[in-house]
Amino acid sequence: MNAKELKKKLFAERKNGLLRISDEEYEKAQSYCEGYKDFINSAKTEREAVKVAVNLAEKQGFIPFEQGKKYNAGDKVYFNNRGKTVAFAVIGKSDCENGVNITAAHIDSPRLDLKPNPLYEELELGLFKTHYYGGIRKYQWPAVPLALHGVFILKDGTVKEVNVGEDDNDPKFVVNDLLPHLAHEQNKRTLPQGIKGEELNVLIGSRPFKDDEGSELVKLNILKMLNEKYGITESDFLSAELEVVPAFKACDLGFDRSLIGGYGHDDRVCAYPALTAILNIKDPEKTAVAILTDKEEIGSCGNTGLESDFLVHIIGDLTKMQGGDTTVALRNSRCLSADVNAGMDPTFQDVFEKRNASLLNYGVVVTKYTGSRGKSGTSDACAEYMASIRKMLDENDIIWQSGELGKVDVGGGGTVAVYIANKGVDVVDLGVPVLSMHSPFETTAKLDVYMCYRAMFSFMQGL
Repeated sequence: MNAKELKKKLFAERKNGLLRISDEEYEKAQSYCEGYKDFINSAKTEREAVKVAVNLAEKQGFIPFEQGKKYNAGDKVYFNNRGKTVAFAVIGKSDCENGVNITAAHIDSPRLDLKPNPLYEELELGLFKTHYYGGIRKYQWPAVPLALHGVFILKDGTVKEVNVGEDDNDPKFVVNDLLPHLAHEQNKRTLPQGIKGEELNVLIGSRPFKDDEGSELVKLNILKMLNEKYGITESDFLSAELEVVPAFKACDLGFDRSLIGGYGHDDRVCAYPALTAILNIKDPEKTAVAILTDKEEIGSCGNTGLESDFLVHIIGDLTKMQGGDTTVALRNSRCLSADVNAGMDPTFQDVFEKRNASLLNYGVVVTKYTGSRGKSGTSDACAEYMASIRKMLDENDIIWQSGELGKVDVGGGGTVAVYIANKGVDVVDLGVPVLSMHSPFETTAKLDVYMCYRAMFSFMQGL
């Protein structure tokens, strides 16, 4: 055997997926991503993502889970947690005690939240004070068209949904920046302080109430408009969840339309494959569960994050329905923590270790561990579980790669994997590589999105 033949036998193959995929499969990826773009355009917040997901699931026969009701193999149920986290399950032929196949993705993304008392007037302009959510680079948010999404919950429980800025005829909002002519002192700031948190103020209007007496007439006029549309007063901001997000739509990128640009790829680019995969699961041997969760960007905390016991309760409800033990079910379960990885950017290659970096168009990324520096704060998947995932991907002809989140001493990050592993479940991260992660406009490759879907379907179906 010569060197060429030996290399082919022994070396790990790393090849652009677009050179490996058939034309027919490529067209399937293109078609699949049209649905994905529709999803992220209509689901820019966790509440909206749950609403869209439930609507799609109900059309496929999913019904709300009812305590005390007996479900049989093939039945489809869902669990809605406060409208911000949702889980879908297809009951398997085998008892849950024998293990459940779980995919877990998050549906929250970095953004600007309104403060509890956000509305004010300065220099006869109306503004909102914000508190940024998640790991944003603050300088990226000024001078970008913005939309306002969320809800007012009135004291009597009435829900008033807000979505302003998405329709072409809607007004937009903006965080202003300083002109370069007067930015000499600002230019001396370090990049993280180029725009400070308290400078992320959203411009929302300038027309005063038509009265030449009194102060804060612009604020008054804005509140009058909000009162007429939503029936709210200023104190109702205290029981509101209002999020400021980029107003632009997802779109194809590049002359060849092989890429997708948009807001919220992290992590709806994995949530959509998890959702569509569970919707297509039929008669699995083991029960399949897809959970779309909130609060990952701030540590998965709270009762809608995966640090809570929501997932345990779901597995518990399904297992107890069959007379089984929840702890045993968890110990026998497996999970794909469906979260993105950082794709290596050709302009910023120095922060990556090339042999262990993920590339766009090289398929879905398996990330054995995340964490920071010395693997701090991660779940490190065991070799036995990694072997089973490799086998599943290869046997189903799924294009995949392995990857880490940058050089060891440069930084790092975390996912929900550690919280699921804490329950005794085998788990590894699997997701889509992303450029410009956490920015208002991120980039992914269509091939990778489609391969993420195929991986999750194969995993939950038990192929």
